[in-house]
Amino acid sequence: MGVRFLRFNVVSALGIGVRLLAAWALVNGLGLHYLVGTTLAIEVSILHNFFWHLHWTWGPSGAPAESGAPASTNHVFVRCMAFHASNGLVTFLGAMVLMPFLVGSLGLHHLVANFIAICFTGLLNFFLGDRLVFRPA
Repeated sequence: MGVRFLRFNVVSALGIGVRLLAAWALVNGLGLHYLVGTTLAIEVSILHNFFWHLHWTWGPSGAPAESGAPASTNHVFVRCMAFHASNGLVTFLGAMVLMPFLVGSLGLHHLVANFIAICFTGLLNFFLGDRLVFRPA
């Protein structure tokens, strides 16, 4: 699990960059409200992270099993939906609870608030990915 956790953190670090860049472009570039920009940036980073977790973090165990397990539980679409329902939901709910407080009440910049929200949800997301989404069938 040590190598997997290290890989998870590498992908997550890249995902943080993707999310923050997307949030900046959507809020500062396109002028969207920070919660709308954050929501769209979360989706971009979820898809980015899912791809890399499937192919690199969990490697062969993220691919369809050859052990006679039902193919439906290992299908990429099913795993992507499971990733959205676990990691995506945690990330989204964490952001929607924390962002109004951090930006609206504390006056933090939306990118700083995004980073803080990411830190709060990261460990739970690893656990959900490891135990639910990418576990061998």
